[in-house]
Order: sequence, then C-alpha cells, then structure tokens
Amino acid sequence: MISFAKFFKEHQFSQVIALLLLLLLLFIGAIPGYLTGRWEWRELPRLTSLQELKHLRQKGLILPGWQTIEQREQQIGEGKWSYQLIQKKGNKTKAILLLLPQTGARDQPLVEWTEINSLWQWQIAQFRSADFTVKSQRAESNAAETKVQARFFRASTKNQQTFAVLQWYAWSNGGHSSPLSWFAVDQAAQWHRKRAPWVAVSILIPMEPLGQVETTWNEAKSLGQTVQAALIAGPL
Repeated sequence: MISFAKFFKEHQFSQVIALLLLLLLLFIGAIPGYLTGRWEWRELPRLTSLQELKHLRQKGLILPGWQTIEQREQQIGEGKWSYQLIQKKGNKTKAILLLLPQTGARDQPLVEWTEINSLWQWQIAQFRSADFTVKSQRAESNAAETKVQARFFRASTKNQQTFAVLQWYAWSNGGHSSPLSWFAVDQAAQWHRKRAPWVAVSILIPMEPLGQVETTWNEAKSLGQTVQAALIAGPL
C-alpha cells in the first residue's frame, strides 16, 4: 500500500488540495439529498436560461461599442463554440471572441482551455492571472460589482500569428479561469434549488510577434468587462 507521505511526494501539493476540495464539495452537496431522500444528481434544478444559452452559440453576443464582422459555430474539441470576429467601432482594433455556453443541466466545464490550445498548437508565454470587475446592470443586483479572475497570456501559432489571450468561465455573479470555482458556486446555488449557468470565454487580440502582452492589457481588460457585462445582462 502506498503511504500518505509517498503520495504527496509523487503528486503536486496543489493538485491534492484541489482533489480534497472537490471531494468535500461532493460530500456537502450530497447531504441534503441524503436527509430528504431526494438525490440531487438524479434531479438537478432546471436551467431557466437554456434557450438563451443555445441561441448564444448560434448567433453570438451583441457587444456595445463593437460590431460583428463574422459569426459562426465552430467545433473545437468536443464542443461547438460561437466564433465571432469583432471590430471596435471608430477604429481598426479587431478581436476574436470564442464562447462555449452550457447547453444541458449536466454539462460541466472541464478541458476547454486544453482543447483550444490543441487546435492552434499555441506556444504560450508571459502567462499570469488577471483580475477585473464589472458593475452589473440588473436592477435586482443593486449595481453590485462582479469580480472575475481570468488567465492572460501571449499565444503564438506555427504560422507566425500572435495573440493576447484572456480566458475565463463566466456566470451571473462572477467568473474564474478554474472550473472548480464554478463547481463551488453551482453547488451553493443547488442548495436553493437553483443553478449557476456558465459560459466559457476566450478573447484573442492580435499583437506583434514576440511583443509584450502587457501592452494589450487595457484593451483586453476593457473588452473582457464588456463581454462579462453583456453575458450577465443576457443569457446568464
């Protein structure tokens, strides 16, 4: 039998903590079903915005201050994404917006970033965590701020294209680049017989080859805030 100490030596500490957190959340989520005799994984709360989420994949997202040049559904890995080429009104700034909405009650985020990386075979550099906040426009939210913790990096393809990339999972009152964060929020919502529908967001902004990704941060942050606000006001 493998000892507990040897297990820690063979696995990264952060991975072990994430696993323990996931097991704890699963245990907590099962308690109400055990006490009442109604098992939540058999009867998940309904996704009230399911139609809006499906429409998002088919038609894309309307963004204030940006116009859509092209929109289509694109298969990336196991999922069908909304591929949207957009341009900022008043100048020539362009970006690619990729959106993968939840389309079923049991649909969970997992390997979206890996699948995107595999599609373009990116060489990633200058990776960091990137935080930004958005003021909700919903009346019931009382203009509360929504915090998003995304991942931000430079990605280069084999054909010499370079992008500043901003990625996160969005939900109605926040967002994070890790699917575990969504899982915790969704489990909390299920205590109240609700759900936390999600949308995977990947923003690609063209930049000069081998340039410094920080030079695009203000533009990426602004677009990220616009996307999160539009999702909250719409399908989320």
